[in-house]
Amino acid sequence: MPITLDGSSLTIEKLVAIARNDEKVALTPAALERIKVCRVMLEEKLAAHETMYGTNTGIGEFSEKILSDEQVKEFQKYLIYNHAAGIGDPVPVEQVRGALAGRINVHAHGNSGCRPEITLTLVEMLNKGVTPLVCNKGSVGACGDLAPMAQAMLLLLGEGEAFFNGERLPGSEAMKRAGIPVPGLQARDGLAAINGSNLLTAMSAIQIYDMERFLKQAEIAAALSIEALLGNLKPYDTRLHELRGFKGAIASARNLMKIIAGSDLATGKMKTKVQDAYSMRSTPQVVGAARDAVAYARSQVEIELNGVGDNPIFIPEMKLTLTGANFQGSPVALPMDMAGIAITMVCVMAERRLNRLTNPALSQGLPDFLAHSPGFYSGLMLSQYTADHLIVEQRILSAPASIQSIPAAADQEDFVSMGMNTALKNGQILDNAYGVLGIEFMAAAQALDFRQFTPGKGTQAAREVIRRHVAHLEVDRPLYPDHNAMKALVRSGEILEAVEKEIGKLE
Repeated sequence: MPITLDGSSLTIEKLVAIARNDEKVALTPAALERIKVCRVMLEEKLAAHETMYGTNTGIGEFSEKILSDEQVKEFQKYLIYNHAAGIGDPVPVEQVRGALAGRINVHAHGNSGCRPEITLTLVEMLNKGVTPLVCNKGSVGACGDLAPMAQAMLLLLGEGEAFFNGERLPGSEAMKRAGIPVPGLQARDGLAAINGSNLLTAMSAIQIYDMERFLKQAEIAAALSIEALLGNLKPYDTRLHELRGFKGAIASARNLMKIIAGSDLATGKMKTKVQDAYSMRSTPQVVGAARDAVAYARSQVEIELNGVGDNPIFIPEMKLTLTGANFQGSPVALPMDMAGIAITMVCVMAERRLNRLTNPALSQGLPDFLAHSPGFYSGLMLSQYTADHLIVEQRILSAPASIQSIPAAADQEDFVSMGMNTALKNGQILDNAYGVLGIEFMAAAQALDFRQFTPGKGTQAAREVIRRHVAHLEVDRPLYPDHNAMKALVRSGEILEAVEKEIGKLE
């Protein structure tokens, strides 16, 4: 069954299924009818020569310029041409697919005024695998993602470029091979196709999905390290966190205890310290805070996915045209800046546990740098260097983009969200985070190999997956293949899947 788009029920999970797993989509009959009703109203207003921004006027600084009837017919084409002004590498296919799904869902409200052919063409593009080629830089995230969305919508004119069946093709050829008629653009169509923050929102939605999976894996990695360091388990008692009340911390503590369950450490057989360092005992509070930040970002992104992000907006039942700024990316950019910071924070703590695993002064009797014959071999000494490099880059990238406005369009657009910068840097933050966590996993597995006790069922399942990809470090070897293998492993989610198969779903 295709995923139905009706304007109000698009979740992050559904968007990821469309974007990443190529699920088919369908516009509900009610949504199609709303689009038709709105178009009739717009055409009536055009015939009456009612002034409507971006329809029979110029845009931005030219909004006071009234267009003639002849200009109205041609304006949308040139609007797409002059806004397709990005630069850089192609945006990943899954992110562009997500943006198309988001734009269809905006149109489904019936407040955008475009012809139904425009929305139905976007549906066909998703279902037949035609993905516009879009440059990754150029949007300021305020009149929507104008540059990338305009580049995408060149296909509605039979122009631009697209990916189809793994090939990069001229847009006209991709549409022809897929059997999709080119609809062209009439009054309002072009602006209705581009005037929203759909790309940065789609990127953010996919990132939230990945961040949530990352945070579960961060708890698994922490559990391995805590076991290897003979941690006192009292800080992970959920009763402690219930007394404070933060939902993220309660869930994180519950997950940690679930992962470690069955360990000799949990039975009291192992001697532990009265109180461990913050990087161990504060794990639920820190990962929990990240969970809460990402949860807030999720709520904002899902509102945006199901809202009317456009300008102007038409309300057919009132015969009303409203001009405003519902394209503004700040409601997504601000929480996503916080979400990126949260991932960096979790990685900073992971590196501190990595330090404790390798530092002979802190490792509770583990071999120096987890090496056999320390001094002759250096073990995982240099793995920490690599993690540190990644974290410094994450810290630089964690500076918020949402406060970096530079005015545009002769100060008509004098505050912009820079939300695309947020989305781009969050992608880099996540990429680094997979590397940092992969190195903690590798070190924790190495450390557990030295311990002579029964580990938790969850930690053992994780260690078994790690050992399928990276061998125990018996003698020194080049570590970069191991680092890259572990990074790919974290990105894949294979450890998470194995642990949840063994102990049940994590929260």
